[in-house]
Amino acid sequence: MKEKEKRGKNCPVELALSLIGGKWKGIILYHLIDGKKRFGELKRFMPNITQRMLTKQLRELESDGLIHRKVYKVVPPKVEYSLTVQGESLKNIILLLEKWGKDYQKKL
Repeated sequence: MKEKEKRGKNCPVELALSLIGGKWKGIILYHLIDGKKRFGELKRFMPNITQRMLTKQLRELESDGLIHRKVYKVVPPKVEYSLTVQGESLKNIILLLEKWGKDYQKKL
């Protein structure tokens, strides 16, 4: 049985959070909602993330089928990240989290 299937065997929310949870994955997905981004662009949107952590999170999101990594054969190398169809299906959820966060900020 695949690791993802094991994680979600008892609870689908557990599976979902294992795929998009953590400090950075949701933020990466949020920044990809409006289109393709290069690694440097994502890094600028998230100045507190290390290059190593951004690479790790992007690889995990790609492995889980939520983002697509397109490599162009040019010098210097060009790589773009975008949401897959599965990643696009999270758009409404992420935008609802954005709205909830804004509403919560107003109450603080």
